[in-house]
Amino acid sequence: MRTLLDLELVALTKRYGSTVAVDAVSHLFPSGSYVCLLGPSGCGKSSTLRMIAGHEAVSDGAIILAGKDISKLPPAQRGTAMMFQNYALFPHLSVIDNVAFSLKMKGVEKPERHRAAAEMLELVDMAALAQRMPAQLSGGQQQRIALARALITKPQVLLLDEPLSALDPFLRIRMRAELKRLQRELGITFLHVTHGQDEALALADQVVVMNNAVIEQAGSARDVFNAPNTEFVARFMGGHNVLTLAGQKQALRADRTRLARSGEGLPATVTSVEFQGAHVAVGLSGTTGGEFTALVPEADFYADPFALGDAAVAAWSPQHLHSLAK
Repeated sequence: MRTLLDLELVALTKRYGSTVAVDAVSHLFPSGSYVCLLGPSGCGKSSTLRMIAGHEAVSDGAIILAGKDISKLPPAQRGTAMMFQNYALFPHLSVIDNVAFSLKMKGVEKPERHRAAAEMLELVDMAALAQRMPAQLSGGQQQRIALARALITKPQVLLLDEPLSALDPFLRIRMRAELKRLQRELGITFLHVTHGQDEALALADQVVVMNNAVIEQAGSARDVFNAPNTEFVARFMGGHNVLTLAGQKQALRADRTRLARSGEGLPATVTSVEFQGAHVAVGLSGTTGGEFTALVPEADFYADPFALGDAAVAAWSPQHLHSLAK
């Protein structure tokens, strides 16, 4: 349902010379939602984010926020704020002065801007480190400070450019939960660019998959994962086999692919075995349908383990097959 505070892209286009980085993209981002722009490197997701932020000029089209075309406004007047991938903290400023910097540029007096910065530091649980310098902070702490600095302007839309990519895997998972908590608490739109499928599935109310400068598919995280429209989306989201059966391309989740020694199904040869904790990923080469994977529960696999080169039969319930449009 459309609201007055939605962010909408209308035929948004970005050209670099003869190269089209974003090709007439139109999409509505609902107000107050957590949206992940997902896709491989070079698909146009970061260019889209930077155009919304005002850090890239728009070649064609419009960016509508709260009913107003902001595409030609300077970044500070858009109602957006951007958190950069490298955090871009000023090394010579304390934590509190980093957070307060944008208010200083607006002419806000020091006591007032420090009061606002202290509130933001409380929000991200960094109040105790207000007087430290960036070099004295861990990567996760730097990320929280960059987040507080972006939020101090009270934006309608927070733009995040791969904000978790510099963190180690354990901290990345912890900070995912922190970002989701903040978005719910603040109630503003978060637009988060990532190439990580797990990150998008964990965070997003809406996933927007980009490929070759256009949106390939958009929808809830669950819908995009369970019902990919195209072979690209099925393969990029992971967890799916793409099989050609009776001349039709079908998607089948790997965890819904059953393995047996014999019986009805697709004859195959085991090409790899990878222990993944709760599951074992068994790579298979079918006589038809090509290469695919079965995710077998760990206890089931080790009750009768397959070895490389073993013959196997893959089977599934027909309702678990999903036809692809292309």
